[in-house]
Amino acid sequence: MKFGVYQVSRRGGREKNEDRMGYCYTRESAMFALADGMGGHPEGDMASQLALHTVANIFQREATPSLQSPGQFLEEAINLAHQQLLRYGIEKKLGDTPRTTIVVCVLQHGYAYWAHCGDSRLYMVRARELVARTRDHSYSELQEALGRHATGAERFNRNVLFTCLGSPGKPMIDISGPTPMERGDRFLLCSDGLWGNLSDPMLVQLISERVIADAVPELVEQALRVGGPKCDNVTALAIEWEGSDPQEANAAIVTQELGQEDFSSTIQSAEVGTEAPEVLDDAEIDRSVREIQDVIRRNAGKKP
Repeated sequence: MKFGVYQVSRRGGREKNEDRMGYCYTRESAMFALADGMGGHPEGDMASQLALHTVANIFQREATPSLQSPGQFLEEAINLAHQQLLRYGIEKKLGDTPRTTIVVCVLQHGYAYWAHCGDSRLYMVRARELVARTRDHSYSELQEALGRHATGAERFNRNVLFTCLGSPGKPMIDISGPTPMERGDRFLLCSDGLWGNLSDPMLVQLISERVIADAVPELVEQALRVGGPKCDNVTALAIEWEGSDPQEANAAIVTQELGQEDFSSTIQSAEVGTEAPEVLDDAEIDRSVREIQDVIRRNAGKKP
């Protein structure tokens, strides 16, 4: 498996950057994730960091060296990240639970899978055309999906979400895939600080026409310029799929170089100077995953 990857995160006009991103991979599977801690709630930076650390932890545990079911992994890992945020809020005796959006993408055996909760987005681009984009869990995008175009002051409520990780209710998680990949396919994971300031056509054009190491910094800089002094934090992670033949190794990462049990990750447990949350042990993870699976089965049984 071969892919190129490039990521950038810049603080805009906010007091601190609460966005987090990263990726990890084994010989046969790769996972990319981005989270945007939500303002108005405590410790948004810890929320996004804890969410990423949790999904990376589960990926390392389950990808041996590939995931048995990527779609099931995405649902269980994101739900477990949600539970970890609730647990963290209780343990720290916070008046409110830290909250975050999240988008996660898995590439495995020539197919792509992705899931998201909130308004952090994934774009899939092929041959300069937009193949797929996640739909925000926001009231404004919901109205547009229903054909009710917002007017006046309603148009400025795009940041009002109806689901996220860490909220009291069960999070809504949209899962896509498997989607067959072709050599040259590009994926962009980004926070609303990027897509909120740049149009979809501009994003697609830049990510298509330049190598991702040039496209991502340019996208981030343009978003910061458009956003001005009060711009939100801007974070982007791009991947270019280069196929499975290790003999044509132009990519930055060739996973065949890893052993069967090797694992590599850029996702850290906590930022320097912050108190890391307690990590779940295997028994706690097993118990939590079983609870999530029971809920999923019960909900599936209710469907007509």
